[in-house]
Amino acid sequence: MEKKLLPDLISELEQELLRLGYTKGSMTFYRRRWNQLMAYAQDRDEYYYTEQLGMDFVQEFFGITHDDFARTLPQAETQELRVIRMIGDFQLHHAVLRRYLKHKTILTEPFFLEMSSRFQEHCEKKGYSKATTDHYVKQSSYMMDYLVTQEMKDFSTVTLDVINAYIRTLAGFTYKTVEQHICSLRAFFRFLYQEDLVQIDFAAKMPMVKARKQTSIPSVWTHKELKQLISAIDRGSPKGKRDYAIILIACRLGLRCTDIKNLCFENFNWTEKKLCFVQSKTRQPMELPLVPEVGWAVIDYLKYGRPKVDSPCIFVRHMAPFLPFSEGDHLNQLIKAYMVKAHIPVSKKHRGMHSLRHTMASVLLEKDTPLPVISDIIGHLDTNSTAVYLKVDMKRLAECPLDFEEVLRLG
Repeated sequence: MEKKLLPDLISELEQELLRLGYTKGSMTFYRRRWNQLMAYAQDRDEYYYTEQLGMDFVQEFFGITHDDFARTLPQAETQELRVIRMIGDFQLHHAVLRRYLKHKTILTEPFFLEMSSRFQEHCEKKGYSKATTDHYVKQSSYMMDYLVTQEMKDFSTVTLDVINAYIRTLAGFTYKTVEQHICSLRAFFRFLYQEDLVQIDFAAKMPMVKARKQTSIPSVWTHKELKQLISAIDRGSPKGKRDYAIILIACRLGLRCTDIKNLCFENFNWTEKKLCFVQSKTRQPMELPLVPEVGWAVIDYLKYGRPKVDSPCIFVRHMAPFLPFSEGDHLNQLIKAYMVKAHIPVSKKHRGMHSLRHTMASVLLEKDTPLPVISDIIGHLDTNSTAVYLKVDMKRLAECPLDFEEVLRLG
């Protein structure tokens, strides 16, 4: 990689930020810091940007040391680090990485805008869920915008090296984020290949993520924590009645958050005491027994808590306008509010709505429920997805000790 003199590098970065539509205020801030950095480098007789130069700069001007990275930095210090990291990323990738771009508009080139629109139509025709389609379209847009930064006008000069160079810009993101991006790129390049927009099947040649989803341990609640959480809900208020029903459905029936938000009156078969719906993620029909505790909680909400609104959705927001929850609302704020009220410490483990679903699966496992049965109950198409819950059953794991002598003998 040919290194550019610091002023030339800063000049190119400035033009890229202007192309991306950064505001006048943001540009004023960045220019002020860049000028300080260039003056600092000149005093040290340094002509090129290095990571050490950047770190020395923020330490001398803002008192931020390498040891500070281990703690949560205030917003002002985070912004100072962002300046030097942006320069380093741009020098390495000749692109401003997405973690710095907060604007919704990603693409501006007509050709790539058309490709994005066609890809969205393709995803919708394939029957992907709205969430999946949104992920695919947005993350493929990031890739196309990267091509623009590499001065590409279409896909004619795209190579596997270019794709891998873009994937390298994801370094530092979590496993799940990288997995989502690569999955989106595979779908996108498979679409391009099928439409004869590229002549090589790049989707088949893309790298696999070495880490596996099963390496992570799901977040689950203890019986004590769940009791504390539920006890913190004011079941006498309309909002409390709603939240109580939602949380019960999550931890007793194991529904995904999206499926809970999409529940309608027609999904409840009160005569046969069943809950029937089509899963948003898998598009598979689901039929679950409507256990009395859940059923009465929903009835209590419908009779004494739900606002009188004309909506097919059972659960609605309790602030005007009384509409169903938005697509992007994962209801995590609902859980966190009751955790605070119940004095449950918010640890590093995820404590959102999905953790209640994890808890339900782990409880079934504790009761010796076979994995295929758990898969059916929580709506997994593959028992491998359910097998991850084996890790939270510490009692069963303790019954499977390693024979050290046997290990030595086999080794």
